[in-house]
Amino acid sequence: MDRRVSSSKVELLPSGKAPERRRLEGRLVIAEPLDPEQHAAPLFQASHETAEARRIWDYLPDGPFEDLSGFEAWLGAMTANADRCVFAFRDKPSGRAGGMATYLDIRPAHGAIELGYIWFAPSVQRTPSATEALFLMLRHAFDDLKYRRMQWRCNVLNEKSRAAALRLGFTYEGLFYQHMVVKGYNRDTAWYSILDSEWPRIRANFEAWLAPANFDEQGQQKQSLRAMNAGAS
Repeated sequence: MDRRVSSSKVELLPSGKAPERRRLEGRLVIAEPLDPEQHAAPLFQASHETAEARRIWDYLPDGPFEDLSGFEAWLGAMTANADRCVFAFRDKPSGRAGGMATYLDIRPAHGAIELGYIWFAPSVQRTPSATEALFLMLRHAFDDLKYRRMQWRCNVLNEKSRAAALRLGFTYEGLFYQHMVVKGYNRDTAWYSILDSEWPRIRANFEAWLAPANFDEQGQQKQSLRAMNAGAS
């Protein structure tokens, strides 16, 4: 039997609190509640200014958008949805907006939550800032809000997202065939999760990887986060 399978009695703390619209600050990046009026223009530019940037939307349920007004309307609908809590990411030194992510499928009574609608501008992808941004949201969910489960779902064809989930310490749970129809195409969905029992080790790996000592003078990592998290589950 999978060691993660359990029918043990659970007493939820006054936990599984709904995510708060509050600023999360790291060494490199700031995650702040998304405000369409403030963030729409810089986020639209970051995700639409080049053909490479527009590829961000290939596997997301929405986008790309024809113009700023359409993008701003989409952000407004996202932030108005009570089942979502949306954050924009800003580079701490420059203040430049470079991505977003969302808490969704929020189930406080069960201590379960999802991290999704994630994208970063091409200049931010595969950087310590992108990793720290997601770490801030994982840490807030587990340490501050006391969630038991964080899930990650993506199109099975989205190899970058699947690799990112494993690198961040998520465990692959399985594949849901014909789970959704997205932009007129069938989507088979891959599911991943981190459990609260796994989080302390994964958190320590994040902290060790993000430490300045893990990077040489050229900014190259000395240890791989994927390798560090390989045995986390």
